[in-house]
Amino acid sequence: MKPPTPPAWYALGAAMRADLRRVPFVVGDLVVGAVAAGELDALSAFDELQVHEDGVVLAVAPDERDAALARINAALRDAGRLRGWRDEPFPLYDPATLTVLAHFERAAARYWGTLTLGAHATGWVAGPDGRPAALWIAQRSFTKSTDPGLHDNLIGGGVPIGQTPEQTLVREAWEEAGLDAEALAPRRPGRVLRTARDIPEGLQHELIHGWDIELPAGVVPRNQDGEVHAFRLLDVEAALALAATAAMTVDAALVTLDFAVRHGLVDDDATLARLAPLVVGLSG
Repeated sequence: MKPPTPPAWYALGAAMRADLRRVPFVVGDLVVGAVAAGELDALSAFDELQVHEDGVVLAVAPDERDAALARINAALRDAGRLRGWRDEPFPLYDPATLTVLAHFERAAARYWGTLTLGAHATGWVAGPDGRPAALWIAQRSFTKSTDPGLHDNLIGGGVPIGQTPEQTLVREAWEEAGLDAEALAPRRPGRVLRTARDIPEGLQHELIHGWDIELPAGVVPRNQDGEVHAFRLLDVEAALALAATAAMTVDAALVTLDFAVRHGLVDDDATLARLAPLVVGLSG
């Protein structure tokens, strides 16, 4: 069932949003991120960095990058400039090739505006005609450091060091929804979506890998790690109406919209035209 009127889809306006002037963050000779210009004075205090009006360069040898970034990021955290510390190592990518150039604190990715990868899945239940009739929607825990209490996909998480997006999907499926490998077997790859937007923690620059998972009627996801407040099974019309608002995270809303487009649930030209520039490839 299609929504009676095409929603405005808040996420389409929020996915690519530049509120601040930013300058390139360079590692080696590669532009890997974008730092808020308002941070340049603070960054000029670090000997490991070359700071100019038009950019910031990490000026250390490749084998010294991890240690240098650890020192800098800890100091930025202690000064209250780096928010949402996770104590979790994350890859620092060359955004053009996805080569890992260093490892650093997960929360620092947004401060430096570096690329991250996400893995999400839309969980759906078929109607009598075999088409999507309902979607499983998660509500994030109110204690989450990012987007507490907002609605989310059935599965969603950041891709850490040493995992592919699909491996992350499998791990997160159990941790977030209690779904094992057998339950994930029917998954189908969706598309990869790009977002680059200023948020309170910095710049979220992410490639979001999406999958579709059809769940049999009667299968109920059960959170295992405390990061989901609740799951709800909503009919398609209600789920899409919710996803079109700011009550769902931007990345989850984009994945939901892409699912709806690929399944013929949303087909108005204006929405398709706004989504198209965010699609960068196929998941898997």
